[in-house]
Amino acid sequence: MDEANLADLLGRWASGRGPLYLLLAARLRDLIDDGLLPPGATLPPDRVLAKRLAVARGTVVAAYDLLQQEGRVVRRRGSGTRVASADLPATRATNEVGSNPLLSHILHPPDGVTLLTCAAPDEPPTLLADAFSEAVTLLPHRDLGYHPAGHPALRSAIAAYYTGRGLPTDAAEIIVTTGAQQALTLLTGLLVSPGDTVQTEAPTYPGALEVFRHAAAVVRPGVDAAQRPALIYVTPTASNPTGAIMDTAERRRLAASATAHDVPLIDDEVCAELCFSGDTPPPLASFTHGEQVITIASLSKLVWGGLRLGWIRAAAPLVARLARLRAIHDLGGDVLSQLAAVSVLSRLDAVRRARVEVLRTGHDHLLGQLRAKLPSWEFAPALGGQTIWVRLPRGDADAFAQVALRHGVAIPPGRSFDPLGGHADHLRLHFLFPPAELTAAVDALAAAWNAYDGAHHTASRHTLIV
Repeated sequence: MDEANLADLLGRWASGRGPLYLLLAARLRDLIDDGLLPPGATLPPDRVLAKRLAVARGTVVAAYDLLQQEGRVVRRRGSGTRVASADLPATRATNEVGSNPLLSHILHPPDGVTLLTCAAPDEPPTLLADAFSEAVTLLPHRDLGYHPAGHPALRSAIAAYYTGRGLPTDAAEIIVTTGAQQALTLLTGLLVSPGDTVQTEAPTYPGALEVFRHAAAVVRPGVDAAQRPALIYVTPTASNPTGAIMDTAERRRLAASATAHDVPLIDDEVCAELCFSGDTPPPLASFTHGEQVITIASLSKLVWGGLRLGWIRAAAPLVARLARLRAIHDLGGDVLSQLAAVSVLSRLDAVRRARVEVLRTGHDHLLGQLRAKLPSWEFAPALGGQTIWVRLPRGDADAFAQVALRHGVAIPPGRSFDPLGGHADHLRLHFLFPPAELTAAVDALAAAWNAYDGAHHTASRHTLIV
């Protein structure tokens, strides 16, 4: 694409706040993800685009480098900068449709491919039907149904849940969201400006990285509140992707540091109720009297992703600001689902026990299969959650993922979980399938590993990972 057409697509890209290279990268990212810059499209040379946009060449170089780091573009000396190939198998969608490759495996599931990319329950539990039947009886006779902060019954139920875990909470400190992903989006929109630094663990949940990048933040690995980032994001309990659990001493230190330096700290508890020990560690907010620690969670991993219910626990003034922000977008969530969630929370102990039993069985089966059929792969048993973190003994996961696709298995490479694109020799595997399907998936991975020559591969964009 020539610089004139690209400049038209970029529009008012420089009208935001923050460094120009981040604003340019953010707009290019949107164009790529929306399919307006399709895979393989050639971008103008640094100097040419810089002249057209009336910016320093370094601005364009830095923007291109950031997008290369994310795997959205490929830069080669002598051949310029191109939009990275999606490298996806054929789907039910026609090739003429320009779809976002980050969403492809959700919008158009590949035929004949076992998806190890999406770590979420693929079947609603039977209790959900009972919960909705009960919710119907609770529908109010007179109610507009618009509750930007969430239905009062669910806010009270969530507050009681945290109080029961030893963290006294009032309903005014809860806002209900459409899943934890919306919770992250709302918090980022309120707390992060273009050019701000966000600190995360490495590896971490890639959905959060996408939110921070979309906000044109500078995402850095390593958690140190003394550096005064705009925001810190951690998954201390049953981490996605590692399945690790942060110890109590580190929880206390992290909460105290965020409080001392007045840095907002997001504690992502989406998988917190999936600890194999049966005990749910205390949220980070339990270790401080300050208001800097923010807790987010959802029912998507504990119950079902189709139940789009999440929430934020934070100081009441922040919750009020978030509710005003949410009202701009959608005026609030579905009331019937929120009332069903009240019923689910009332049965939380039984729901947790049943879910953890299934996950522990899948975890043990997967590890047994890997040890038997891929003994050179390195991994540690998970302490909870739905996934394990695997290190390959040679090559890189991006290259191997392409071979695995040809053997009918889609896997998420480690780069997607690292804010700087590291962990190229790692991949994540979930253990949500029944034992027979896990066995078949490992058999396919073993066949792919035998066919893999250990070569490296140019980074490409990946499917949305949850």
